[in-house]
Amino acid sequence: MLGIIRQKVGAGGASLLRTRSAVSALRSYSSAGKEMTVRDALNSALDEEMSADPKVFLMGEEVGEYQGAYKISKGLLDKYGPDRVLDTPITEAGFTGIGVGAAYHGLRPVIEFMTFNFSMQAIDHIINSAAKSNYMSSGQISVPIVFRGPNGAAAGVGAQHSHCYASWYASCPGLKVLTPYSSEDARGLLKAAIRDPDPVVFLENELLYGESFPVSAEVLDSSFCLPIGKAKIEREGKDVTITAFSKMVGYALKAAEILAKEGISAEVINLRTIRPLDRSTINASVRKTNRLITVEEGFPQHGVGAEICTSVVEESFGYLDAPVERISGADVPMPYAANLERLAVPQVEDIVRAAKRACYRSVPMAAAA
Repeated sequence: MLGIIRQKVGAGGASLLRTRSAVSALRSYSSAGKEMTVRDALNSALDEEMSADPKVFLMGEEVGEYQGAYKISKGLLDKYGPDRVLDTPITEAGFTGIGVGAAYHGLRPVIEFMTFNFSMQAIDHIINSAAKSNYMSSGQISVPIVFRGPNGAAAGVGAQHSHCYASWYASCPGLKVLTPYSSEDARGLLKAAIRDPDPVVFLENELLYGESFPVSAEVLDSSFCLPIGKAKIEREGKDVTITAFSKMVGYALKAAEILAKEGISAEVINLRTIRPLDRSTINASVRKTNRLITVEEGFPQHGVGAEICTSVVEESFGYLDAPVERISGADVPMPYAANLERLAVPQVEDIVRAAKRACYRSVPMAAAA
């Protein structure tokens, strides 16, 4: 670490300024005022994109007459009719294949899964038909389709409805994978996903739908759109970097508040997109804080956190002053019992303990054992 600092003292000033400028550009888009739930943010984004482009349509189970299993599509059937808001049978493989075929012909389908656990029924169409077609056709076939729905753990729904598929889809070339946290994320990223020429997997979180977040007039504007592939620094800090996505961003922010009371300044990065991953923002932060904690709900092996750690080791190893820490779900199918379920997913206190270890403020795990 000190060797790198000495090398950079003379010639690195301009580079440091450029890094700070790049990080500053990714800070909060939302600066005020009105509050909006994530549910309403998604609904308004769908409504505005369907109004702006007649090629956009929504298809899935209960999206029409029932207004959506989570009421994301409320009011859209009445406004756009059954030709553009299509209720389907319980046949994920069937309606996903129809959606991919429609995208081949220039339409812009939004395919809703009641939960991404059910996307396993349709994964052949998502991977082999949607993700690979542009490459296999030498760019002649675009597949502008969005696969969206709740991902990861909800509450008390067991192993077959609680799986986080972020790392599964993020490992596949040809897909873009977005993971919104706030209402700003939900509006801006869903609009970006619908407008994108490539297939996008849009991973929401059921427990966030009813959460309210402040939104600015800029976010509420119909032209608002967030860039795909850019993370957001939710909280600046100087002692440790914490990366997270989806619901875990909220946990990371709560952990940062607790750490601040104990004199540890944590920088929290909301990844927003996990494919493509904003490696430059992550590495710039680690080069400032010299420590890294990654947080995710998914399984530990081959996870998103593992990829982030690899990126930092490859690009910023000399800046690390402590081992990287990965916080993830337990390496077991999700238990149904509430007490065991809580143990199987990351908690705020897990993030706090990891940050303290990284900052040498507590007994290391090996010593404690």
